[in-house]
Amino acid sequence: MKSSILSLLALVTVAACGRGDHIGKAPSFSEPMQSEEHAAMISPGLPLRIVEDRPVDAASLWSGTRASLLGDRRAVQRGDILTVVIEIDEKAEISNATDRSRSGAETLGIPGFFGLPQRLDQKLPEGASSSELVGINSNSSSSGDGSVKRKEKLTLRVAATVVDVLPNGVLSISGSQELRVNFELRELLVTGYVRPADISRQNEITYDKIASARVSYGGRGQITDVQQPRVGQQVLDAVLPF
Repeated sequence: MKSSILSLLALVTVAACGRGDHIGKAPSFSEPMQSEEHAAMISPGLPLRIVEDRPVDAASLWSGTRASLLGDRRAVQRGDILTVVIEIDEKAEISNATDRSRSGAETLGIPGFFGLPQRLDQKLPEGASSSELVGINSNSSSSGDGSVKRKEKLTLRVAATVVDVLPNGVLSISGSQELRVNFELRELLVTGYVRPADISRQNEITYDKIASARVSYGGRGQITDVQQPRVGQQVLDAVLPF
């Protein structure tokens, strides 16, 4: 009995930990200093190629450095920042219909078998005959209809950080954004892998060019708590067979 009470208290404690942060106050922001993005930004990374300082560069609008007016400022190394553009407007509609019917008839009779049917007919009631001993009729039909409709639309922009450069040159990115309004905190998370060649001159990349893209848009706060079922209810829904 004591162990059951302790288990129940432990379950209640775990369930309350997620909501304890914003009981009576607004939810707290995530600590940016502990994020993977911050770790990538403070990393020294690979040394940049040093361009020889020539006197002509001081009077020129263009030089080989990224800081020049026409320099390439796209993200290429760990700690660089780029903008991820998420514009999802998808619509799917599937409709299926099936119709099937079948009918059959079978008749079995013994018109002549060593004269036995004639002698059998004499003993049968009036109107009965052995010429059609068995008759079977069957009829079956089935029909089905199915349809699927789905529509999703999401437009977001978030700054992501290059957290790693893979040996083949592909960039691993990670981005997060948090917005708190009153007592509700909205958060946007995006991770994935991009090719440097897919990054536009505006240092932007669309979500459809991100491999293994993981986009999460949700939040936490008092409104979200009310809309979500309690942990006990979720456990019962998963355990009960009815």
